[in-house]
Amino acid sequence: MAKKLAILRNDPWLDPYAEAIEGRHQDVIRKYAELTSNTDGSLTAFANAYKYFGLHHLDNGGWIFREYAPNATGIWLIGDFSDWKETDKYRLTYIGGGVWELRLNEESLKDGDLYKMFVTWDGGQGERIPAYAERVVQDEQTKIFSAQVYAPKKPYIFKIRQFTPDVRPLLIYECHIGMAQQEEKVGSYEEFRTKILPRIAADGYNAIQIMAIQEHPYYGSFGYHVSSFYAPSSRFGTPDDLKRLIDDAHERGIAVIMDIVHSHAVKNEVEGLGRLDGSYDLYFYGDGRREHPAWDSLLFDYGKNSVIHFLLSNCKYWLEEFKFDGFRFDGVTSMLYYDHGLGKAFGSYADYYDGNQDTNALTYLTLANILIHEVNPQAITIAEEMSGMPGLALPFADGGIGFDYRMAMGVPDYWIKMIKEKKDEEWHPTSIFWELTNRRADEKTISYCESHDQALVGDKTIIFRLIDKEMYWHMMVNDDNFTVERGIALHKMIRLVTLATINGGYLNFMGNEFGHPEWIDFPREGNGWSYKYARRQWDLVDREDLKYRFLNAFDNAMIEIVSRHYNFQDTPVEKLWEKDDDQVLAFRRGDLIFVFNWNPTRSFTDYGFLAPAGEYEVILDSDSPVFGGHGLIDDKVHHFTLADPLYAPSGKGWLKMYLPARTAQVLRVVKPAPKTHRASTKKSEGKSPAAMKKGASGKGNIHSKSSGKNHK
Repeated sequence: MAKKLAILRNDPWLDPYAEAIEGRHQDVIRKYAELTSNTDGSLTAFANAYKYFGLHHLDNGGWIFREYAPNATGIWLIGDFSDWKETDKYRLTYIGGGVWELRLNEESLKDGDLYKMFVTWDGGQGERIPAYAERVVQDEQTKIFSAQVYAPKKPYIFKIRQFTPDVRPLLIYECHIGMAQQEEKVGSYEEFRTKILPRIAADGYNAIQIMAIQEHPYYGSFGYHVSSFYAPSSRFGTPDDLKRLIDDAHERGIAVIMDIVHSHAVKNEVEGLGRLDGSYDLYFYGDGRREHPAWDSLLFDYGKNSVIHFLLSNCKYWLEEFKFDGFRFDGVTSMLYYDHGLGKAFGSYADYYDGNQDTNALTYLTLANILIHEVNPQAITIAEEMSGMPGLALPFADGGIGFDYRMAMGVPDYWIKMIKEKKDEEWHPTSIFWELTNRRADEKTISYCESHDQALVGDKTIIFRLIDKEMYWHMMVNDDNFTVERGIALHKMIRLVTLATINGGYLNFMGNEFGHPEWIDFPREGNGWSYKYARRQWDLVDREDLKYRFLNAFDNAMIEIVSRHYNFQDTPVEKLWEKDDDQVLAFRRGDLIFVFNWNPTRSFTDYGFLAPAGEYEVILDSDSPVFGGHGLIDDKVHHFTLADPLYAPSGKGWLKMYLPARTAQVLRVVKPAPKTHRASTKKSEGKSPAAMKKGASGKGNIHSKSSGKNHK
């Protein structure tokens, strides 16, 4: 009898769907065998389409170009070298199996030449950009895209050939090259490398996740309507510029994750794959499934081996040629379901096994993860997936799809809902803790408060929802404004509690660490093609007279604390205290204790909760003046647990602290109490002298300076 897959052993609730899960597993095994039957038995050897197709300069001189276009009746290369006319010299020969080929001598092409294919088919013809083009550029005047010969005399040579990410935990800085600069323009790879990478390194993040790398005709698509899957976007610079950026990041110990789009493609036919050889179904479905009902894009047919060959080779290409450290796969939910998950609640396990699942897409995604980890065992793969399909972030051997992480997409939705719909008095610790820790025990997630999605026009970032228009007038350091004070306090607490509860990694979108104001709006007809909101205003955080630097300092501090604790993400999260009427939450991870008082008006003196017996020091205080707070807590005071015979067998005692309203603290154990030790019963050691100096009554509930006396 075959051994039960781990996913089924670990979750008995999946037993009714064992046949479907086993069936998916076997689908992958069969397809793997089929694809590798003519190789050495590995997907790595299979996924070499980019080495065969496209334009290549031969070692012994000359050029070779190939294209897969089975429906074509004729193909010519046209370009600068042929005065953009079809000539016999540049006519491809059909060599069988849908493949067309052209061999040229050294002088026939040169670095910088622009070119396209001219393709004919029964009943039509048209210009096309090759599917495997590795360099595509846009003419500034005509706005027309063309492929370009890229053969620099001195190609970039990586200084770091093999990079091993140190990402435990994984701390991701999500970024976009074009909008990363201060000026109202499109930024470059080189500007990002020299100006932004140092900021990210200083902020303590150990990975960057770069959006919009694959070439896309429309800048405002944020890179999600891809036209040329093998070409790094030329609007940011050259392929060598991108390689230099990645190499520099590796020198700084920063892993580089690519936001890869294999869920759909742009509909454009001249620039994209839409009708490369005149047919509708070369890469995409040829029937009613061809177009995405919500995204105005084309959908890959993952059931075709030629499509799998194209996409798997694309994964390998970016790993080997550019040394990316992995991928965040976009739009995975759309891939998994025939209805793309649109408007579906996914309220029970039955929703994942009801016949609505695209088994071909499931097989492709699993093969992609197997391949990526064959090429680089240290690679990082992340699924952007909102339905919660079980096994998505489990290894294939365990019955999973093989991603290392899944995005915890419910978390940012939760925070926005809280801010929009709940009064401050209704921010309940039980709800917060449950939402942040409610996940499958066997799968790792990437937690985040907000990504680029929450920053786009039509939505708002957390800081902008909290402070809104007051950000324009009251962010000066000495300007006391209640709305701003509340917003800054909650911004810090939301980010800390989200980071502190991770079980995999944490993500921040660039600029949000310091509360970047306003939204992202790419140049378009509706805004006069303006770049005003398609940039990051770094001067805001650099200015000493503005409060943005306080938020950045706090972000740096919390990232540093988590970074210092190796494998923090694997440390169990132990809830110590939650009390909704007080709005106090405390939990422990290893030798750290995180304490949150979400109460908007009530501060607490000598607030007690059970914790492992010992001596503790405060290592982070959101109310510190360094972070724009009031300094109500004396961080130099150590806290000692008080013994309680009732809880002595558990090794715990009462930790009593001063908790100002709407603040968070992180404690670190200095010295655990011996097992036989009766913790100190001196009440003064359990109370913060700062609390007494600030007028704490010792009776329990008081108004504090940090809460704002006029709070409603």
